[in-house]
Amino acid sequence: MITYTDDTIPTSSELLKLYRDAGWLAYTKNPSKLHLSVENSLKVLTAWDGDDLVGLIRVVGDGHSIVYIQDLLVLGPYQKQGIGSHLLQSILNTYESVRQIVLLTDNTVRNRAFYTKNGLEKSTAQDCVAFVRFM
Repeated sequence: MITYTDDTIPTSSELLKLYRDAGWLAYTKNPSKLHLSVENSLKVLTAWDGDDLVGLIRVVGDGHSIVYIQDLLVLGPYQKQGIGSHLLQSILNTYESVRQIVLLTDNTVRNRAFYTKNGLEKSTAQDCVAFVRFM
């Protein structure tokens, strides 16, 4: 049975396992920075199967006018079980009065289908464009 926790910060090793499984290796190059990033998030929700971290969503922002969904990860074997949708919907409900909820993700059919299914739309639908700088 999957349990969800609010503002539980996983250990560095738990985070590394989850981020490596997702293939997000830029995050895993500096484990202490990854842990600090999660620790300093506005909100962190996690999904657990017993003692095993199987999912995480974290947001940054001010919580009033903007929230940025920074990361949403679910371990591969646990995907397509509603865990990601549960985490995302929990954030959308928590911040339902926030004017802007922003998320940047890889432009894949799978990601577009998932986020659209969960009530998000491409920024172009609001006549917006995103600009980024990656280091």
